[in-house]
Amino acid sequence: MNRSKRLAATESTSKSISTMARKRSRKTTMIFFVLLSVLAFVSFLPVFASLPSLYSHSHDVHFLLPRHQRQHRRQKTDVTKFEIAEDMFWKDGKPFQIIGGDLHYFRVHPEYWEDRLLRAKALGLNTIQTYIPWNLHEPEAGKLVFEGIADLVSFLKLCQNLGLLVMLRAGPYICGEWDLGGFPPWLLSISPDVRLRSSDPAYLQKVEGWWGVLLPKVAPLLYGNGGPIIMVQIENEFGSYGDDKAYLRHLVKLAREHLGEDIILYTTDGGSRETLEKGTIRGHGVFAAVDFTTGDNPWPIFKLQKEFNLPGKSPPLSSEFYTGWLTHWSEKMARTDAEFTAAALEKIMLHNGSVVLYMAHGGTNFGFYNGANTGVDESDYKPDLTSYDYDAPITESGDVQNAKFKAIRRVVGKYSSVSLPPVPSNNKKTGYGSIQLKRTAFLFDLLDQIDSARIVESENPTAMEYLNQMFGFVLYVSEYAPKTGRSKLVIPKVHDRAQVFISCSPEVNGRQISYVGTIERWSNQAIDLPNAKCVSNTSLFILVENMGRVNYGPYIFDRKGILSPVYVDGRVLTRWKMISIPFHNLNEVPKFHPIIQIAFKFHEVSSREKLEHKSEGVLEGPSFYSGHFSIDTTTEVTDTYISLRGWGKGIVFVNEFNIGRYWPTSGPQCSLYIPAPILQHGENVLVIFELESPNPELVVDSVDQPDFSCGPRKASVHQL
Repeated sequence: MNRSKRLAATESTSKSISTMARKRSRKTTMIFFVLLSVLAFVSFLPVFASLPSLYSHSHDVHFLLPRHQRQHRRQKTDVTKFEIAEDMFWKDGKPFQIIGGDLHYFRVHPEYWEDRLLRAKALGLNTIQTYIPWNLHEPEAGKLVFEGIADLVSFLKLCQNLGLLVMLRAGPYICGEWDLGGFPPWLLSISPDVRLRSSDPAYLQKVEGWWGVLLPKVAPLLYGNGGPIIMVQIENEFGSYGDDKAYLRHLVKLAREHLGEDIILYTTDGGSRETLEKGTIRGHGVFAAVDFTTGDNPWPIFKLQKEFNLPGKSPPLSSEFYTGWLTHWSEKMARTDAEFTAAALEKIMLHNGSVVLYMAHGGTNFGFYNGANTGVDESDYKPDLTSYDYDAPITESGDVQNAKFKAIRRVVGKYSSVSLPPVPSNNKKTGYGSIQLKRTAFLFDLLDQIDSARIVESENPTAMEYLNQMFGFVLYVSEYAPKTGRSKLVIPKVHDRAQVFISCSPEVNGRQISYVGTIERWSNQAIDLPNAKCVSNTSLFILVENMGRVNYGPYIFDRKGILSPVYVDGRVLTRWKMISIPFHNLNEVPKFHPIIQIAFKFHEVSSREKLEHKSEGVLEGPSFYSGHFSIDTTTEVTDTYISLRGWGKGIVFVNEFNIGRYWPTSGPQCSLYIPAPILQHGENVLVIFELESPNPELVVDSVDQPDFSCGPRKASVHQL
């Protein structure tokens, strides 16, 4: 009943009661007058109750509804219930506008989780969306990790303690510019091949095992159980990949078994009819959200979205509103205009649409977890930077004093009836100065210390995954009979980058070894092998780097290493030895490995004697460099950056934490971000594995600002 009819009914009732009251005594009349006042007041209560509250709990961001919606309110209010009805989100019986942002716990040092979440709140967000990368939590089959940077439950509880709701993107595929789209690479070692993202029983069995561990962990944290999780995403943008509905329905069944019927399950797909047809799960109560290019008009897409949801079950939601874009090595850093981004956001919020910023805070691809994309084919390979700054309003180091943060906060503030938290200052950063390094070991000088049991032999080269090594490097060793003049080396399929060396002996310790060239996946060309004038066969050494697995598109089944026969002068080389050089990754304790052990023990010998290079014939090549710097106990330990200008390509460890890859000759990233929690008072140890050529002075600089100006100047910027 609308407001005018309810007022008319109240007036008629008042007149009838007044007529009866005149037949009674004055005292009786007064009694009825009091009763009449109470009755009239009670009759008005539903009218006022039907109007949406303009104020709410501290972490709600409420909004003024359009006039035609102002009488809407859920009739039965559950204390803790998040639901969809009347094309709106409802939280505890009140309309709710999701103002969210992606912030990934696995791209932020755990000691900075609270800092970044508070900055997200200052931006005006009421909801955090995060992926869950399967490979982070199960780096080896059957070995589950939920500690440190993988402590998902602690992150979710922290969100709740700070008054933030959570949209959980449970996968099992996440994309996210993350290695293999979040799949653990040991899936690629299963024979016969597992068909990822499909109804393949072998694949589904692994998914069931993973979700059988994951979902019970998060179930107590669902909103209906008193936790922060309001929605759980099924897969990710599946409509851009395939149309296996049986697979999607199976995921829904698994999710319902572990999470119950009340939780909102959702999908995210691009805002086109084709992707929504393929990626949505009709008839199973799964909410279909959309994402689209920031410059698009959102409301025709939201209208299309309604066709893929049940009547009354389609609140407009852009679950990935792009605040910036990703950047690959050799590209110019992607940047988007702050005012343009804010204006596009306002088009959604102006009419009470819900939105999730991708990204609110990007963070860092620490370790070896960066992903990659492909272009026209799988050889058109584009690995991602270590930095995942994303040109987000909260920068990689957490800075918020920038134009984009201010512009987005201004828009959000216009549509919030509660005051936003004050904007915090940027975190302090310090340049600790120049750090002198020493070359502690040439990679090939360490090979004779490897136990022969750790060396795999086979007739043909073997992929990295079959060696039970998922990240890092593999050294492939064989030999060939040279001919007069030069020979030609061809490797049709190498993932991703192979440095080639030759020697007159397989025992390179104390012998001359020569670098002859590099074969890259994206520009694969034959290499001329010079005549080494060996007495017998020439030994061939091929060091292959895994630069990050493809995370999106049809080529995500991306094994690493040498994946084809190797030809010298048209003849196939056989009898290979393969030596794993894995290093440790982001979520792993440093493992025993003779090469790594020697490289990290530099300070025990460098203080006593100068290390001599055994391989005098090599001036450049894969080598370890070590140094240290001190932070005085009276000085605050703050964030810093390590500038690698003048160096070639490699990886950096600080206090045994793998801070990621550098490649300033390719650019645009020149420096690597080091969060303060990695550092300590006193001595801080820096180890660099340089693949090519170091800075001639063997110096790196600790600086207080990021630098993305290295490499060639290419205009390959993503235009939103």
